[in-house]
Amino acid sequence: MVLKILAMKKTIALGFILHFLSIVVVLGQNALTLEDIFQNGTYDQKRFGPIRWMKDAEGYSSIERNSQLVGDDIVRYEAKNGNRTILVGANELIPAGANKPLTVADYQWSEDNSKLLIFTNTQKVWRYHTRGDYWVLDLQSKQLNQVGKGLKTSSLMFAKFSPDASRVAYVSENNIYVEDLQSFTITQITHDGSEEIINGTFDWVYEEELNCRDGFRWSSDGEHIAYWRSDTKGVGTFYLINNIDSIYSQPIPMPYPKVGEMLSSVKIGVVSSKGGDTRWFDFPGDPRNNYLARMDFIPHSQEVMVQQVNRPQNRNTVWIGNIHSMEISTILVDEDEAFLDIHDNILWLENEKFFTWTSERDGWMHLYKVSRDGKTMDLITEGDFDVERISHIDPQTGYVYYIASPENFTQRYLYRSPLMQRGKAERITPLDQPGQHAYQLSPNSGYAIHTFQNTVTPPKISLISLPKHESIRVLEANEILYNKYHALGLTHKEFIKIDIGDAVLDAWMLKPKAFDPSKRYPLLFYVYGEPAGSTVQDAWMGGDLWHHYMAELGYVVVSIDNRGTKTPRGREWRKSIYGQIGILASQDQKLATEQLLKTYNFLDAERIGIWGWSGGGQMTLNALFRYPELYKAGLALAFVSDQRLYDATYQERYMGLLEDNPRGYHDGSPINFAQNLEGKLMIIHGTADDNVHYQSFEMLVDRLIKYDKQFEMMSYPMRAHGINERENTSLHLRKTMERFWLNNSPPGGK
Repeated sequence: MVLKILAMKKTIALGFILHFLSIVVVLGQNALTLEDIFQNGTYDQKRFGPIRWMKDAEGYSSIERNSQLVGDDIVRYEAKNGNRTILVGANELIPAGANKPLTVADYQWSEDNSKLLIFTNTQKVWRYHTRGDYWVLDLQSKQLNQVGKGLKTSSLMFAKFSPDASRVAYVSENNIYVEDLQSFTITQITHDGSEEIINGTFDWVYEEELNCRDGFRWSSDGEHIAYWRSDTKGVGTFYLINNIDSIYSQPIPMPYPKVGEMLSSVKIGVVSSKGGDTRWFDFPGDPRNNYLARMDFIPHSQEVMVQQVNRPQNRNTVWIGNIHSMEISTILVDEDEAFLDIHDNILWLENEKFFTWTSERDGWMHLYKVSRDGKTMDLITEGDFDVERISHIDPQTGYVYYIASPENFTQRYLYRSPLMQRGKAERITPLDQPGQHAYQLSPNSGYAIHTFQNTVTPPKISLISLPKHESIRVLEANEILYNKYHALGLTHKEFIKIDIGDAVLDAWMLKPKAFDPSKRYPLLFYVYGEPAGSTVQDAWMGGDLWHHYMAELGYVVVSIDNRGTKTPRGREWRKSIYGQIGILASQDQKLATEQLLKTYNFLDAERIGIWGWSGGGQMTLNALFRYPELYKAGLALAFVSDQRLYDATYQERYMGLLEDNPRGYHDGSPINFAQNLEGKLMIIHGTADDNVHYQSFEMLVDRLIKYDKQFEMMSYPMRAHGINERENTSLHLRKTMERFWLNNSPPGGK
């Protein structure tokens, strides 16, 4: 019997080797390799910019490498003819006593263009590089000076000029400072900053889930500063553990409010830019159960506009606050039976009598014009379609430019609508460029930096004139990458529709190059499924080379956008998932899988696998545990196993409060169905994941052990949510993933 089993294993192994060799022969010298994709940078795309349109709208500035000085120049290009001028040369950015120029990570001009603020020597704070050093260059005197001298090295955040460019304000170690640019005298504006008190910036959850980082604003006259103050005392502390950089473990504490737990107490105050006591706005409600999600000065006024969102995130109250009397008044309340998203499309119009506002109140995402007193609210963009994002609001030409795709939810195009009168949406993007388009418009809407891409075209960046969308010149074509990609002879993604009865879902399918429709192939699903994103898009996505690699091994790869994913299909589509994350999505995925099996005879029902990352990891587990008769193998990365373990702001937005929806939290959490596991499972997590904690991984492991379920697991020490830090991580991860699929869902047609 033993000899018979060994013989069978040898036969299977030999069959796989022959299948793999056949693939190599077909691909020849242009075969995809994991080393080329994840280690060698063979298919890296060239990027352009970032660019800044100049105030005259006739040119733009960018950072370019100065090879002679091994530094950065800031240059200007004329839009019309492409003439190049060096605005600030690398030689001007050499500090006194230094032998090389500063490396420019970011820069900003003063309002009068007399000074330049340089951000350099940056450090990562959670996901983004927001801490470092700042230098000011006086363009007339050519004097280059570092600001924040005497404070902790590389501790400055969010430095910005006062309106008259005489001073710079910044945050250091959770306090706000103002520095005079003539005397370089530093005035400390707040004094209670600490590990628990945060002034002028935010805690982890505000940054991650509300996109809040820069936490203070200059008044238009430069006399005051309005800022956020967060008290994290009482917020539960989660500890990441570093076990590899010292002989003793090092705990890394982070205040992290989990579902149902205490939030930071956040308030907004106003202080003189010369220093003194802060006066605080008194917004109603418990500050630990409301979010102050946005705040900014209304132009040419002594008032701020503040958006206060309740804890369930289904009501956004917009306040106007007077910085002298500290009186507040409500001008708008936006509500939804499910949840609301925060938008940053506010522009004040007609001498600040009106402002623009984004809402789904008519069932579609649209831009509105609201009076300052909130009494009138008129639709600007109009039609049965979603405004996917605003590109530019231009009161001078009287148009708002925006991205939409009424006919194809996988694509994106530029449209415009009149600001001052009702009018139909006008498509600007030509009809002969199917795919996804993005635009960075000049201030007068006469030009735009245009980025075009689709699944077989890496980003092509051009300068165009508007509104006729005429090409002026190509700025970055990514031709080398385009040619490398197409030389591989890969099959293309086929976009398909899947009717599951209650909805028609968008999906794409990849087939092996040597595909034979008379054979049956293993089906490998890639899933996300949550409201924060979408996987079925006609976009480059780095070429999606991992899935092409798997297809070349002999898998049919499919991805499906279930209901609730972030696509421009209207409010009803997006809000359908409310209160049932993990429940509706896994049902939709299951029904779509069954429909695919009925439709395509070349799919092998005995070799169905599913994988996903983050929310997709959670969906993978839900599919495997809920429908074990259908899904035979699953690979889940950086997943949430119990929704109560994730941060309150994200999870409560889409699930409601825990006390209002305990059944939903239970039924949406895959850990509660681990006992149903029948297929092959591998779980992977980074131990330093500050977003989805390693705790989620360990709790699932414990539950699977309890039910005597066999599975594979891999931990990546001190890697975060993207599992890409430290040497060789990305390649090792993909080899680990490949080995799991080869061992548990053998590739190739049968």
